[in-house]
Amino acid sequence: MDLRSLIVVVLLVLAGCATPERAPVQQAAPVFVSPDTWQQVDREIVDASKSATEQTKIYAHGAMDYWRTRVYQLTEENFIPWFSSYWTQEWISMKVSWYTLSSEGEQDASAKRLAAYLLEAYQEKVLAPVALEIDPDAILGNASAFYVDILKEELQKISKRHGVPMAQLNGRIQKVPAIALGPPAARNASLYQVMRTEPLNTLPAYAALIDKIHKAGGSKGVDSTDTAMAPVAKRASQQIEAEMAPRGAASAVAAAAGKLAGGLITVGVAGIRAIIRANDRPDSEALIRSSLGNTFDKAWTKLVQNPTSGVMAGTLYMAGQIEGNLAVTDQPPVGLSAGAVDWSPVPSTTQQNTP
Repeated sequence: MDLRSLIVVVLLVLAGCATPERAPVQQAAPVFVSPDTWQQVDREIVDASKSATEQTKIYAHGAMDYWRTRVYQLTEENFIPWFSSYWTQEWISMKVSWYTLSSEGEQDASAKRLAAYLLEAYQEKVLAPVALEIDPDAILGNASAFYVDILKEELQKISKRHGVPMAQLNGRIQKVPAIALGPPAARNASLYQVMRTEPLNTLPAYAALIDKIHKAGGSKGVDSTDTAMAPVAKRASQQIEAEMAPRGAASAVAAAAGKLAGGLITVGVAGIRAIIRANDRPDSEALIRSSLGNTFDKAWTKLVQNPTSGVMAGTLYMAGQIEGNLAVTDQPPVGLSAGAVDWSPVPSTTQQNTP
């Protein structure tokens, strides 16, 4: 062995001698928690859930107020001026003319097709821009996450207040169902899983819960907008059809198409139609405000108050599961849709992987 190799070996031996021996990892023994203490912890978790639900309601109500305000604002700023403009009315007149010609005798065919066209325009000019800021779906998800965050903080306080190590409390709440929609098992989640999964919408059981809420009718909260457009479209189509009656629908289509192609409608006729539209504009705008306002007020109320399809549906479902399973009764609690729950204390070594 040459001198260089010998030096390397000596240095490695010295380094090994200098390394301190690692102390064995000792696991803290579980703290004894009396049944009475566990029962009190359960009560306080129920109280914390109720308090978190009330705080979440305040958030959801305020967020829904903002959503409705923005919808009204963009209705005034974007949709009503567009609908009332001369050129939009001329374009609508041409569309109604074509609808009338192709209706084949179907009753209110032009009004129905015009309502669909106006709904598409309303989605583009009002609902889609507002959704970039906030919409009922976003409020639904934010409310659930807000509830879970509050409950998580309260559990930390409960752990300290009663001297229950958080590891043991975590072991206990692993047995408390928060979502019970299975089978399959992926559609179920414990309170522990709900609290440990961030963001919440990555938890398969929570995704299943949102899907259930959507199917109950709470996906966007604007499903009845087409109903609001119906009276607006009917009135517009009736007026347009009345204007066309003396000259016939076919001549009206030809005139409108001719004007767009090169001006077959004279300036005098266009001026008269503009005066008629201007005189009718206040009534048309009042009808739009009234119809859309009534519809959105009803939709807003449903989204705020309906416990199965509204913006609080996710929160109320989880709170119901948690509180129902933790309710202190004379008999051992039974899981709602999840079978009997084992309430024996869990040692600190119990662990569960979050999906």
